[in-house]
Amino acid sequence: MKSKAIPEGFHSLITDLVVRDVKAAVEFYERAFGAKKRRVFHGSDGSIVHAEIQIGDSILMLSPEFPEHNVFSPQSPGGGASASMFMYVEDVDAVFAKAVSSGATVTMPLADVFWGDRAGGIVDPFGHRWMLATHIKDLSDEELEKAAKAMFTNKS
Repeated sequence: MKSKAIPEGFHSLITDLVVRDVKAAVEFYERAFGAKKRRVFHGSDGSIVHAEIQIGDSILMLSPEFPEHNVFSPQSPGGGASASMFMYVEDVDAVFAKAVSSGATVTMPLADVFWGDRAGGIVDPFGHRWMLATHIKDLSDEELEKAAKAMFTNKS
């Protein structure tokens, strides 16, 4: 069975906030806005490497800082943009190529990634980060957790 380009329950465009403490952010959004936890993935060291919460009919992604990729929260010295756009499209290869030819800078080359998407990162000419993706494989939460731990084994 072919996976849908946009996974079940998601909209085309999703905000991904970068925060220093993902666990604390999830707890705050639960208390403040009635958010419901959808998924939380951990690295091999137990740290949270990705979380998805639902507020109303929308999903908000939360990510930790990744200094090795120059991704910082606004709380860090020199921290830049605290949010990035995550956009599902039908044909990520075509949209990615069009974005680059229109002036975007590649931050992560297109690849089939552990969470079941084909995805790549860009920065638009105005400094905003985007992750473009097509969903290619449905994975259970258990499979995703295992893949996240394997991917982030060496994350410090």
